[in-house]
Amino acid sequence: MLRLILSLRFVMLIASVGSALGALLMFLEGGIDILNATLAFGSGDGSEAVIALVMHGIDVFLFGVVLVIFAYAVAFGFVFDRSLQGWDSLPAWMRITSVSELKNTLVEVILLYLLVDFATDWPLSEGDVSWLILAKPLAILAIATAFALFGALHALSTGRAGPPPS
Repeated sequence: MLRLILSLRFVMLIASVGSALGALLMFLEGGIDILNATLAFGSGDGSEAVIALVMHGIDVFLFGVVLVIFAYAVAFGFVFDRSLQGWDSLPAWMRITSVSELKNTLVEVILLYLLVDFATDWPLSEGDVSWLILAKPLAILAIATAFALFGALHALSTGRAGPPPS
């Protein structure tokens, strides 16, 4: 019975493989944006079009990286046996040991993605910019502050520094 339950962890490979395929699509879309930016530059289109395409391509690449990190974290953190040869040679970000660690890694990466997404959206905004454009950076600041506070509370409650609790 225990063997059957433990074998169910391989179902999580669906999430890992799906994330990896999504990452490949994001890298393809980002590459197409960069190629289109190159073509726009060569045809003499305005620099705004080139900048917009390059910034969108970088944004999409970053989301692809987020998906790769998630795919590796799920596969190497929960599916594959940690006693396998070579486990210690994996980079630290691929050696997820708990759901809490995976959540913390995802929050950090999502915060980074949101920050880059805002930085790429800001220059592309046209016309008069309203105060509503500050909603995203304020939300990023609120999430980052809450994340830091949870980490500080966890450190105080356990007497050691570490990630926020689950």
